[in-house]
Amino acid sequence: MTGFSLTNARLIDPESGGETRGGVRIENGRIVEILPEGAAGLDCAGKCLAPGMIDIGVKIGEPGERHKESFRTAGLSAAAGGVTTMVTRPDTTPAVDSPEMLDFFNRRAADIVPVNVLPMAALTKGRGGAEMTEIGFLRDAGAVAFTDGDRPVADPKVLQRAMTYAAETGALVMAHPQEPSLSAGACATAGPLASLMGLPAVSPMAERMQLERDLVLVEMTGVRYHADQITTAAALPALERAKAAGLAVTAGVSAHHLTLNQLDIEGYRTFFKLKPPLRAEDDRLAVVQAVQSGLIDIICSMHTPQDEESKRLPFEEAASGAVGLETLLPAALQLVHAGHLDLPELFRALSLNPARLLGLDAGRLAAGAPADLILFDPDKPFVLNRAKLHSKSKNTPYDLRRMQGVVLQTYVAGRQVWGKT
Repeated sequence: MTGFSLTNARLIDPESGGETRGGVRIENGRIVEILPEGAAGLDCAGKCLAPGMIDIGVKIGEPGERHKESFRTAGLSAAAGGVTTMVTRPDTTPAVDSPEMLDFFNRRAADIVPVNVLPMAALTKGRGGAEMTEIGFLRDAGAVAFTDGDRPVADPKVLQRAMTYAAETGALVMAHPQEPSLSAGACATAGPLASLMGLPAVSPMAERMQLERDLVLVEMTGVRYHADQITTAAALPALERAKAAGLAVTAGVSAHHLTLNQLDIEGYRTFFKLKPPLRAEDDRLAVVQAVQSGLIDIICSMHTPQDEESKRLPFEEAASGAVGLETLLPAALQLVHAGHLDLPELFRALSLNPARLLGLDAGRLAAGAPADLILFDPDKPFVLNRAKLHSKSKNTPYDLRRMQGVVLQTYVAGRQVWGKT
C-alpha cells in the first residue's frame, strides 16, 4: 500500500502547540497532507495521533550483555511503547568507541530492529576518561552524539580537549552531571531517609557541581552540550544562566525522576535504585516545573535493562537502572493527568525537542515530515504487569501500578510496526 489515510483522530502537534480534529495522508513513508475532520480513511475512533517518541539514552545489551537486552527485544519494546527512534548509549561491553564497533552496531540494528536506531559513541576510549575517541571518524560512521554514559569525565583537561574537537566538527557532547568523587558508591540521595536506612548517599549538590564545571568548559569551547539528566532544584539556576547566555546547552530528565521520589526506595526495593538516585519531592516538583517552562528540554526513558540476578541483591550492591521503553508514555502522561502539562507540551519534550537536538526532520505533524507516528488512548487504565514487557529484563519500578495511557498503533516511515490494523 503506497498511500493511506488515518482519519478521525485528535492530532497532537507539538510544533504548533495545538490539538485539532482531523487526520493525515501518508505516502511513501511521509506525511503528505493534514486532513480536515470528516475525511475518509482508516478511522482512529477519536484517539490521539502524535509524532512518534524519540528516546535519547537507550541501552541495548549487544555486544556483551545480550542476556539483559538484545536488539530484537529492544526493538519490540520500542514499537510497543510508541518509541519510533531509539538513540542508543555506547556503554556496551566492549564500548562503542571505534568505527568498527559502530559498524557492527549499525548492521545489527538494520537487520533486526523495526524502529529507527541512532547510535551514540563513546567520548573517551573504553569510556575510561583518559583519551578521546576518533570523534571525526565516528561521526562519519553515523554517531549522532558522544558520551561516556553514566561515567563523567573527571579530568577537565581531557574533557576540554574532547569538547574542543567536537566543537570543530559540530558534534554533540552528552554528559552525566554527577561529580564523580562525591557520587562514587552512593545509592541514595543524602538526607534523613538515607541515614535511617543506612545507605551510602550523595548530596544533590554533586549534580550542581559537575554541571557548573561542564558549563564553564562549554563556554570555553563553544561545543553543543546536552546534560542527560537534571534531577535537582539546585542545578536549575546554572542551566538557566547558560541558556540565557546563549550557550548551545540542552537538558533531559527521565520519566522515572519526574514521577517517583526518594520515599519509593523504602523497604530497600532495588527496582527503584536508579542513577542518579531518586530525589526529594521538592526536587521532583521543581524539575516538573522546569519541563513545563521549557528549561528542561527532553523527557527520556533512560532505558537500562538489568537481569534478576543483578537486582535481587542487597540495595547497596544491586545494579542501578530500570527499563522504560514501554512505560515511557504512560509514565509521562502522569504529568498530563496531574495538570502539569498538556499533550502538545508533553510531545514537545518527547518528540519535537529530541528531533531538533539531533537535526532530524521528525517530531512534527506536518506535510513532508516522516510518517513516524503513534496512535494512543491517553485515558485507558491498566495495571502494569512486568512479566508482559517485551524487554528481556523486567526491572521496572512501575510493576503492579495502575497507570493510564495505552499505545494502540505505531508507524515507522508509514509502516505499521505495532498494534492491530
